[in-house]
Amino acid sequence: MEVISIQPKQSIFRLAKPPVYVLCAIFTSIGGFAFGFDTGSIGPITLMPAFHSTFGTLSPTLHGLLVSCILIPGAIFSLFAGPIADRVSRTYAISLGGFMFAIGALICCLSSSLPQLYVGRLISGAGEGIFLSCINVYSIEIAPKRIRGTVACILQLLISMGLMSGYFVCYGSLKLSGDMSWRVPFICQVFVCSFLGAGAPFIPHSPRWLLMKGRRRDAEAALISLGIGSEEREELLAVACEAVEEAASAKTGPAWKNALAHYKEAFAPEVRGRTILALYMQATQQLSGIDGVLYYAPMLFTQAGLSSANASFLASGVTGIVSVVITALGQIFTDKWGRRPTLISGGIIMGIAMTGIGAVYAHPTASKEKGGQWTVIALIFVYFSSFVMSWAILIRIHVSEAQPVRTRASVSALSQSSNWIVNWVIAFTTPMFLKRTPSGPYFLWAATIWVAVVVFIVYLPETRGREMEDFDGKADSTLGRWIQGFFCKGTQDLSERSSVMDPELERGIAKATEDSEKKTEQ
Repeated sequence: MEVISIQPKQSIFRLAKPPVYVLCAIFTSIGGFAFGFDTGSIGPITLMPAFHSTFGTLSPTLHGLLVSCILIPGAIFSLFAGPIADRVSRTYAISLGGFMFAIGALICCLSSSLPQLYVGRLISGAGEGIFLSCINVYSIEIAPKRIRGTVACILQLLISMGLMSGYFVCYGSLKLSGDMSWRVPFICQVFVCSFLGAGAPFIPHSPRWLLMKGRRRDAEAALISLGIGSEEREELLAVACEAVEEAASAKTGPAWKNALAHYKEAFAPEVRGRTILALYMQATQQLSGIDGVLYYAPMLFTQAGLSSANASFLASGVTGIVSVVITALGQIFTDKWGRRPTLISGGIIMGIAMTGIGAVYAHPTASKEKGGQWTVIALIFVYFSSFVMSWAILIRIHVSEAQPVRTRASVSALSQSSNWIVNWVIAFTTPMFLKRTPSGPYFLWAATIWVAVVVFIVYLPETRGREMEDFDGKADSTLGRWIQGFFCKGTQDLSERSSVMDPELERGIAKATEDSEKKTEQ
């Protein structure tokens, strides 16, 4: 008699569990959510009637300073984020930044005067400066190269979700009575950043950071914990000797000397061109006007014809929804499209949109007519969508991918500092600039975008699908390679330089590894 075994039918809707490295990237990107939430909420907060009842009506100068003051300590402390991350680990640096941001948000929440509010924003900015560049470096370093862009995109997705949440939390809290309407967004930030600070020390360290510290066995354990496949583990561990060499040659000393050494290394002749490009890319990302749009979205939509507070707040919330949707779509295609063509094409669309907005406001009557006003609103969404799909996602990824492990954290931190310095200038001057001339800011931002498009066409190298340790940083155009050769004349390429190890040092490393293995066996 034939026995028929019946297997339980599996649901076709069963979702595969994501790898641990994806879960870790999602968790650390909570810091990006806090960053986006603050960006999306601080502008609406300053326009709430209850806020004006507590602090009075702010002048354009005070308004711009309150919104932008978080960026000043962010720029300063991001300079220390690289050395801190290299010294204590990416995860502990993220934890430190998370707790600092939470303390600052708590002070803001309890404020009853403007000086208290400024102090809280400054402390939050210091925490933000530490954790944001560390999150990006950590996500890049734990992901396999085949989906590195997709994993790194998680940070921007969480930033967009935070931006959307900030707008809608303010839209909802606007209806609350009393000063709770403006305190609620700060309460949300306290809980989010405390969760990040408490949890970050318990996720696996970056395997590349462990290799840089000469901790090969810990790196192997971290790779297994992160769910990296055996083939990808072997590929990464193949560069262990280079990381050990860097660790062996590192000098210990006072923290300030180590910090200076990190930044001096970032401008070594063989990586100088990549560092300068990283600084330029992060700075021009803000000079494109994105935070002028995000911080002051309700003001811009009111200027474009949405007169009521509810309508302008709601339009700002829709901006957040668009950001999340476009970022999710960009995440799907990040590792299918090249970094270079996406940044160039995105810049062209952004430049057209910004030029169009400036032209409408420069016309004597167009901006006062309904057709012109709706054209401005539509072009704001065109600009914003193309920015999120290209520059928002890929600039941070490219900056980290183009650097060798020894300069990745320091250059990411340095470029993030340049980003925040320019961001502060834009956020501080936008209200005053718009008051003086409605078209001027848009023409300035458009000009910056068009210059960046030309720079990307000439100089930007492609990093998609390349192993970070083997990337040579050479431009993809003839003119770009000539310019790069002019700045780096007489130097040896990093990949060639780092691939040659002193024979005596190599024998020493081999002997140390052998002795360590014998002790472990005993």
